[in-house]
Amino acid sequence: MRGVSKVFPNGTAALTPTDLRIGAGQFVSIVGPSGCGKSTLLRIIAGLVPASTGECSMPSGSRRAFVFQDATLLPWRTVRKNAQLLLELEGFDKHERDARIAEALKLVSLDGFEKAYPRALSGGMKMRLSLARALALRPKVFLMDEPFSALDEITREVLQDELLRIWALENFTALFVTHNLYEAVYLSSRVIVMSARPGRVVADIEVSLPYPRTPELRQTPEFNEISAKVSAALRGGAVS
Repeated sequence: MRGVSKVFPNGTAALTPTDLRIGAGQFVSIVGPSGCGKSTLLRIIAGLVPASTGECSMPSGSRRAFVFQDATLLPWRTVRKNAQLLLELEGFDKHERDARIAEALKLVSLDGFEKAYPRALSGGMKMRLSLARALALRPKVFLMDEPFSALDEITREVLQDELLRIWALENFTALFVTHNLYEAVYLSSRVIVMSARPGRVVADIEVSLPYPRTPELRQTPEFNEISAKVSAALRGGAVS
């Protein structure tokens, strides 16, 4: 992203001109105060919202997939048919859809639930299905806007580990928006901290913790030290 800013038609300035470079295969989280433009930034990268100035580019052929905060499932469709929705919209033939859906549902441990409807799924299973629907596209860039925020703490931590497992297997570039700084540190190789609106990047913090990561990592001094650094940057950005 080079000089990317966003001013909405009502005059609200969501983002000041922002430069950001993400390396292929990185897992990068974006944190900041409510209303700071985190989600706007992610939507610009996804191509869902136009930037007011600047440009956002990525290597040719880098397919993007987006996961929203809500699972956004169609209640009249089964797990299988929800998972294949994006492939239908992209025009994939039935043979290719079937192969990709089987692979994606297995990745998120929903194989065996193909004929179930969303009403029969737990909150965590619904979010797994939302992830599977996006993974079926086999994206090179995976954009996630607070996908675990509505889940209880135990389910959230389980899905964090599942997401890291899938990221290691699929080798996509991940951008993850969250309000939870501990989630950001646990998942990421970098944490981008944004200021209060109009948003700007106030810190770019490397998370020098090895992968694969386990729940015990959250109790280590190294994890707490990096979390404290992110927290300090957040406090500074919130009052700037």
